[in-house]
Amino acid sequence: MIPPVVPPLLPHGGTTAGSPGVVSLIRAPLPLPSLISRRTSTVVYGLSALDDRGRVADRVVMRALGWSAGLRLDIHETAGVLTALTALDGPYQITTQGHLRLPAPLRHRCGLEAGDRVLLAAEPDRSRLAIYPPAALDTFLPQRSTDTAGGESA
Repeated sequence: MIPPVVPPLLPHGGTTAGSPGVVSLIRAPLPLPSLISRRTSTVVYGLSALDDRGRVADRVVMRALGWSAGLRLDIHETAGVLTALTALDGPYQITTQGHLRLPAPLRHRCGLEAGDRVLLAAEPDRSRLAIYPPAALDTFLPQRSTDTAGGESA
């Protein structure tokens, strides 16, 4: 049999009423879990693999943005992250199949190759799509993380 887990009794500073010289005991408070706060952002996330022609696709993300085939876009790179914005005279467009083709010079600048998975972060309110390559995601994560159960560092 496994004994129950009971918090230890801690001595209380005074004596109990009616029992002179007897120390009263109280239980230590139970630990409470940390709660994750609720989302307040309207950002829609997706994950897509880059195909051999530099295309990415995620229907949920495209639907959230309201983007469809033929829509003109401007795509630029800043600090290793690609950003696509609607532009009436944009040099790029959504393909007839609903894919977003990332320009080769920008793919090369970000170190993207066919098969790489990218994080898509759509901001519908701004009609903006941020594309995070693996190298950009690596900069957001700590170099060494500790397992929440107290395990060894990775």
